[in-house]
Amino acid sequence: MIAPMGKQQDVGGPDRHNGSGSTAYREIGGGADARLALAQDPATPQMTLFDLSSDPSPAVRKAVASRTDAPAQALRPLTRDPDRHVREAVAKNPSTSVANLLRLVKDADRWVRWAVASNPACDESVRRVMSEAPDKELRGLLAEMRDLEPDLAARLVDDVSPEVRERLASHTHEPDVITALLADRTVRVRKGVARNPRTTAEQRSALAQDPVVDVRVALVRALELDEADLERLVDDRSVQVRVAMAKSEVVPAHIRRALERDPDDMVASAARDFRPGSGSSPVVRAPRVGHRRPGSGPGRPGGAAR
Repeated sequence: MIAPMGKQQDVGGPDRHNGSGSTAYREIGGGADARLALAQDPATPQMTLFDLSSDPSPAVRKAVASRTDAPAQALRPLTRDPDRHVREAVAKNPSTSVANLLRLVKDADRWVRWAVASNPACDESVRRVMSEAPDKELRGLLAEMRDLEPDLAARLVDDVSPEVRERLASHTHEPDVITALLADRTVRVRKGVARNPRTTAEQRSALAQDPVVDVRVALVRALELDEADLERLVDDRSVQVRVAMAKSEVVPAHIRRALERDPDDMVASAARDFRPGSGSSPVVRAPRVGHRRPGSGPGRPGGAAR
C-alpha cells in the first residue's frame, strides 16, 4: 500500500524519530537481499533511500552510504552509524558534506579517518584538522597530498614523526620545504628527498654528496643526475652505490660502460648483466622542477631546517 503523500514529504520531521532521538526505521517490504538491491538500484527514489538509511542490515545502510546521489538527510545520521564499514563508506563518498567529513576525520576508528583523506571533497578546512591530528598515519596521508597548502607543508617539516617527514620529502612540490628537509638529521627523510622528482639539479648534487650510503643509493636509483655528479659517483667509495648505479634505469649507457671496468667484480658484473626493464628501480625520467600550483606564490612556505 502506498503511504500518504504528506508522510513522504516530511523528510527528517519529528514523526521520523523515536523517543530516544534516533531515526526511526519505516519498514520496507522484502528480505534483506531485496532491500539491498533496492538500495543499489539507481532508480530508487531519494525518499526510499532515506528510509533505507535506517535499515537493520549494515549491508543495506552501507549501500546507501556509498551512493553519490544519496540525500544529505540520509548521509548525516550514517556518520554516527555503529558499524565502522558504514561510516567508512560515508567518508569515501564524494558527495559527503565538508561538515560531515570534519566529523569523520575525528572518528574513533582509524580506517574511517584514513578514508576521509582519499575523498575528493576533502578541502582545506579538513586538511588543517588533519595536520593537527594525533594520528601519525593521517598526517602521513596529508603529507602526500598534491594540493597541500604551502603553510601546512611547512608545518609538517617539523613533524615529530620521521615517517611523516619522509612522506612529505618524497611528495612535496614546495622548493623551500625540500631545502629544509635536505638538512633533516634523519636518514629516511633525506632518502625521501632523494626520490622526489621536483628536486633541482643543485639539490640533487647535494644529495650525491650525502655522507650516508643509503641516501646516495636511493638517489642513483630514482633520479637523473648531471654529468659531474655521475662522474663523481662512478668512483664512489661505496660498492653499494656503484652497484645501484649499474642496475639503475636512469643511468646513461656511457656511465654503465665505465662501471663494467669497475675493480669490484660485483659492480662490473651488475653493469655487464644489466637489461633495461629488468630492475626494480623507481624510475623518474621527467622531473617537474619548479612546478607550482596555480595561485601559489614564491616564498610562501616556511623553511627552517631541522
